[in-house]
Amino acid sequence: MTGVLYLIPTLLGPHSVPAAMPPQVLEVVRALTHFVAENAKSARQFLKQVGMPLPLVQLPIAELNEHTGSQRITELLAPLRDGHDVGLLSEAGCPGVADPGAELVAAAHRAGMRVAPLVGPSSLLLALMASGLNGQHFCFHGYLPAQRGTREQAIRQLEIDSATLGVTQLFIEAPYRNNQLAAALLATLRPTTRLCLATDLMQPTEAIATRTVRSWKATMPDLDRRPTVFLLLA
Repeated sequence: MTGVLYLIPTLLGPHSVPAAMPPQVLEVVRALTHFVAENAKSARQFLKQVGMPLPLVQLPIAELNEHTGSQRITELLAPLRDGHDVGLLSEAGCPGVADPGAELVAAAHRAGMRVAPLVGPSSLLLALMASGLNGQHFCFHGYLPAQRGTREQAIRQLEIDSATLGVTQLFIEAPYRNNQLAAALLATLRPTTRLCLATDLMQPTEAIATRTVRSWKATMPDLDRRPTVFLLLA
């Protein structure tokens, strides 16, 4: 029989493991001996935090990122074919969501292998839960275009779609570009559109607020290098 591909949510920042992951999940993770991660170094840091019983140097961690080719993704399934369970780790939050690990998950499904998602932190769901916006109909768009003009056009389209369909729009940005995106949102969106900023989720500095664009123009915080989920509802 082939092994199981476990999808392991990782911490959103430097908070305690028990606060983010149930004991049953930790038991599964600690029993694994093979891993795939976007970055092996940060994966080892996380595995050290969860208290892996084996020395980290003995744990094979294969890397999977946006540069990984399709042939290499097929090769990453080899331990599963040999009967080993494998843990897939994201850099933060849930594997496969705004994450190159989705390619490995798709390959496992094509090969008829079992994929098992584990419980853990998801910045998108935490932000949606706390936003007060429409949690019945929502859409995640990943990263908006970074280029000016194209970015503003995308923002206007999100607002139109939200107003037409009543859909909460979620998106993210590289933390060092948060302030540029925030400025573009305030300059482009209508004053009455509701905008939620969910910043530093599960951190001591966590801040979540939903206000109209008109209100944010007088109160926009500095979001530089602070992981943030942006949500809007027109």
